Amino acid sequence: MALALGVDTGGTYTDAVLIRDETEVIASAKSLTTRSDLAIGVGKAISAVLEAAEVAPDQIALASLSTTLATNALVEGQGGRVALIYIGFRDGDLAKHGLSDALKGDPALVLTGGHNHAGGEAAPLDVDALQRFLMTHDGISGFAVAGQFATRNPSHELEAARIIAAQTGAPVTCSHQLSAKLNGPKRAVTAVLNARLIGMIDRLIGRAQDQLRDLGISAPMMVVRGDGALMSAEQARARPIETILSGPAASIVGARWLTGAQNALVSDIGGTTTDVALIRDGKPAIDPAGAQVGGFRTMVEAVAMRTHGLGGDSQVHVAAEGLSGGVFLGPRRVLPVSLLATEAPEVVHAALDEQLRATTVGEHDTRFARKLPGMSAQGIGAREAALLDRLGDAVVPLGKLLQNRMEGAALNRLVDRGLVQVSGITPSDASHVLGRLDVWNGDAATKALELIARKRVGSGDLLATSPQQLAQMIIDQLTEQTVLTLLETAFAEEAEAFGSNPQELARHVLTQRGLERHRGLLALDTALNVDVVGLGASAPSFYPVVGARLRCKMILPEHAGVANAIGAVVGRLTLRRSGTITSPAEGRYRVHLEDGPQDFADEREALDLIEAVLRNEAEQAVREAGAEDIRVTVERDIRTAKVEAKDVFVEALITVEASGRPRVATG
Repeated sequence: MALALGVDTGGTYTDAVLIRDETEVIASAKSLTTRSDLAIGVGKAISAVLEAAEVAPDQIALASLSTTLATNALVEGQGGRVALIYIGFRDGDLAKHGLSDALKGDPALVLTGGHNHAGGEAAPLDVDALQRFLMTHDGISGFAVAGQFATRNPSHELEAARIIAAQTGAPVTCSHQLSAKLNGPKRAVTAVLNARLIGMIDRLIGRAQDQLRDLGISAPMMVVRGDGALMSAEQARARPIETILSGPAASIVGARWLTGAQNALVSDIGGTTTDVALIRDGKPAIDPAGAQVGGFRTMVEAVAMRTHGLGGDSQVHVAAEGLSGGVFLGPRRVLPVSLLATEAPEVVHAALDEQLRATTVGEHDTRFARKLPGMSAQGIGAREAALLDRLGDAVVPLGKLLQNRMEGAALNRLVDRGLVQVSGITPSDASHVLGRLDVWNGDAATKALELIARKRVGSGDLLATSPQQLAQMIIDQLTEQTVLTLLETAFAEEAEAFGSNPQELARHVLTQRGLERHRGLLALDTALNVDVVGLGASAPSFYPVVGARLRCKMILPEHAGVANAIGAVVGRLTLRRSGTITSPAEGRYRVHLEDGPQDFADEREALDLIEAVLRNEAEQAVREAGAEDIRVTVERDIRTAKVEAKDVFVEALITVEASGRPRVATG
């Protein structure tokens, strides 16, 4: 009997599941995700599932982790302070290609150097400027290095990385190690996001491994990649960007395992995001343009997933400007008031009671802040540091913490850095008020919603007449936004384009009237013509009405609440390595390798060499990751052009994939 342990760390809950012989779920458990130290929640979930299954730790043969941490961090704009070393490009490229947005005010150095399309040096690397930059920038958690045509010749990236590591000791991400494709600015964005995530993912994996060891589990640990395949923990620590969409990808693998669905939309609602993807012919589609998360298009291979900042813990915003008013949700996750009240009941209830006694609703009513311990505050400004000192280790109402508008902006920056967590009302609180949930402090949720219900809309009327009415408004809005995310995905994945973007089509008056079955001179009907698999702990509460609105079959499988954890242990270890051959002149074939380009006079020799190098790298990497029964596939994309009726070689992209089942511990 082989027992595999799957763990998923979500924004609100950490799930654990035990699977026997890859065929049967024998136990599952949940624990609150502990943001200050994620490993605490991991340890509690694992201990609970071992106890539920009455299994000894040494019986576990394999452990695997999926996490929404990287996805959530990018959606919420969080992560460490990074620096970009941009080699061979121009200053204007930072703003032109979205790099300024990815950097979020972090430093960048545009450095002379880089290569041309053929791999030749365009200009010498300006080492002196790099060293001066490093001496004047402290508090950097990770560096990103992106060089012009680095996939043709990575020597400048590698030299810059060597200097940075020697001078700072900080981790360095080279863009050519993340993708073999051209498009330097897009590789640079990917490298920046990878560098931003390194510290966060490294802490999670390291502490999770510590927890396994402390519990007596000696099995190897795997991590789910964004395409649903597995990678070793060590590989994930070096390339955390590949774990974006890890949790959502695991949910698709889990959904397929739970339901056997061949064609369906999978919608996974968590605390922070709702992730929607299509299973077609039994397989999740891979996004050919690279994963897009938090507004950034990366060069990371991942499932074609649409991730929206919509979940059970999404912040509720009041739309007060209209005559009728209303609410909308997300994209930021906040700590539900009902959850915070279980951790600091005296502070929360005292503040809410005081706010309820006031004659008007304050701007910051129902909102609290607390510091997350164990996070580095290096590089923050003076105003942020003062705010952190004033916050201390207590839970503080925002109305008492913030003294002016500028401090509100400083608080947002602290939240972005993951140093402070803010609470507010959420759909989870609304569910407590309506009696759909009873796991946290329902009285605090009722008080908080009563306060917000007292806000005035444009007509002068109250937003809602009772906490219950406001709670239903919030749940109805969650339903509506979920319906829109599913419609957007359906329009995006349609075989025939409709001539407009999916967001506009989902909201178009004809689509919306069709959902309402309009009957006038026209008869309009809109329905989703594919089943939906609803996943997430709150899916049974929220999704039946979504299925009714879309008039589709809503599948809510057993163990839907731990589908991510299931997907974490039923995948395969897979590694891909890609390389390029170009033709600088007719009859010459240039193979672009890590240690520099090599030229050949024969196309076959060039193809054989690069395939052998890539095969060796992929097989070795997947074997070191812990795979056995390895299978290797090779894909050749050879591009030619017609010149005087003759096919002339232009370029070839070779991709080698090695995959196998994780090797299980044998005691």
